[in-house]
Amino acid sequence: MSSQAKTYFTPEEYLELERNSETKSEYFNGEIFAMGGASPQHVLIVTNVVGELHSQLKDRSCNLYSTDLRLKVSPTGLYTYPDVIVVCGKPEFSDDQKDTLINPTVIVEILSQSTKDYDRGEKFELYRMLLAFKEYVLISQDKCHVEHYVRQTDNTWLLSETNRIEDHIDLASVGCILKLSEIYDKVDLLSQ
Repeated sequence: MSSQAKTYFTPEEYLELERNSETKSEYFNGEIFAMGGASPQHVLIVTNVVGELHSQLKDRSCNLYSTDLRLKVSPTGLYTYPDVIVVCGKPEFSDDQKDTLINPTVIVEILSQSTKDYDRGEKFELYRMLLAFKEYVLISQDKCHVEHYVRQTDNTWLLSETNRIEDHIDLASVGCILKLSEIYDKVDLLSQ
């Protein structure tokens, strides 16, 4: 039985490959991880969140990005593609290519069966090292359920969650409200 040795890449090698690739991949600890496609529910929820935030941020000094903007978690070396990012103030990038953001204010991730543990666990642990990062929203794609984490002044994180379609999430750091009825508009939920 033979086993192949893992190939490890530097961040610079990853970025060169990624910038020339037609598909997206994440990078962490020298390894590159291909990203799979998203379900229709996932895509619709991202679209709904972006639509709601766009209308509320229109006249503010905040920028809204979805799915295709890479994020570098500088202290950890993670490169990833969050579903939705809001940056209030001037966006900062890791280099002159301006394709890798480093200062998110709010990150939204849509949970799938294959990513939910990572998004709640190790990924969130890495995100918390970003100084500008204030709020994290995790949205289930197969049932009405939203988790909202807010950084406190003592650098701890406060969790609130809801599964009530009539509720809303108050994104205080960017002055926006996300209604669950809008997040899940036209989404075919498997269970309520």
